[in-house]
Amino acid sequence: MINRDELLERFTRYVKIYTTSDEESTTFPSTSRQFDLAKILVAELKAMGLKEVELDEFGYVYARVPSNVEKSVPPVGFIAHMDTAPAEGGENVKPQVVRNYDGGDIQLPGDPGVVISPKENPILKELVGNDLITTDGTTLLGADDKAGVAEIMTAAAYMVAHPEFKHGEICIAFTPDEEVGRGVDHFDVKKFGAGFAYTLDGGRLGELEDETFCADGAEVICKGINVHPGYAKDKMVNAIRMAGLFMTLLDEKTLPETTEKRENYYHATGIKGMENETVINMIVRSFTVDGLKDREKDLERVRQQVLEKFPRGEIEIVIKEQYRNMKEVLDQHPEIMETARKAFEKAGITPIHKPIRGGTDGSRLTFMGVPTPNVFAGSINMHSKKEFASLQTMEKSAEIILHIASVLVEA
Repeated sequence: MINRDELLERFTRYVKIYTTSDEESTTFPSTSRQFDLAKILVAELKAMGLKEVELDEFGYVYARVPSNVEKSVPPVGFIAHMDTAPAEGGENVKPQVVRNYDGGDIQLPGDPGVVISPKENPILKELVGNDLITTDGTTLLGADDKAGVAEIMTAAAYMVAHPEFKHGEICIAFTPDEEVGRGVDHFDVKKFGAGFAYTLDGGRLGELEDETFCADGAEVICKGINVHPGYAKDKMVNAIRMAGLFMTLLDEKTLPETTEKRENYYHATGIKGMENETVINMIVRSFTVDGLKDREKDLERVRQQVLEKFPRGEIEIVIKEQYRNMKEVLDQHPEIMETARKAFEKAGITPIHKPIRGGTDGSRLTFMGVPTPNVFAGSINMHSKKEFASLQTMEKSAEIILHIASVLVEA
């Protein structure tokens, strides 16, 4: 059904386009380079013959595949994000294709020290015989989420090229800045046009997810007193030391590296400053709002302990809501998940239901009136130089788009 070669060509071309977002930027999108991919997608969508193709001032790409059936079918949306995570380099990505993977270690040619091994990645045992796309070991790959972008583009191209394939209106959106938590800040729900949607974002074959973390951001602002170090005795309060103690006193049982499944955590994502002021940027994650508040209370516990050591210093903790668990809304619309399950059945795939220890654009869109669960896209080891994707998994993901469209027509 899906042209595998076309899918691979799109994907390997898209990942070479530098689209890393920047969490410290105050612009939207956070980096102008995200427009580079957006403009290419717009040109390709127009060349396919799609309608209402638009790139807006904020970097969102919108398009529609018109319905080709007479009956009333609810418009359905498919969404992927164009940016890649700033955690690893996303410039000069050099993808390599490992054909008919044999089950052994994969040596990445750009860095002899970077190896993708079955020992560290048990999922590789399930992918023997697949064609795997990896990095060269010097950057991330960007399958999160250019795999989703390529899958949506390839599925749209199939619909246009095969008018005998019956479907309702298909609404497409590609978003910027998902990786820095701003992916739908300026999303135009009315322009998008769908009452419900599916993100294709990361994940192994079969993942179908309707539950995400609740998420807050925390800014820990440590304020000290700076004095020339030659004359600092009994005068200086070093904010860098305050921040260092704050990090040391965090509960080690509630960090990303010590938690799994439904356990909550807090996590430092960056630290910056000087003696007079040092700021720690953190994220707080839990599947419940109560869990978020527990972790935030613990940050207050750490704050008090640091101030006992540095009584002349000041610490302010600023909490900002990011997104909430989309299951709260999706449970009110069971038909959306049921449609996806029927599509998986058509594809011969058993759904893997598990909560996402993270979030997608769908997390916030769900609370903006567009209930949006997540479908696997194929990225493994996201945000890492060891990121890889299976072409066969990506092919199945693109097929799921078509099956969802056909299930809606058959309803």
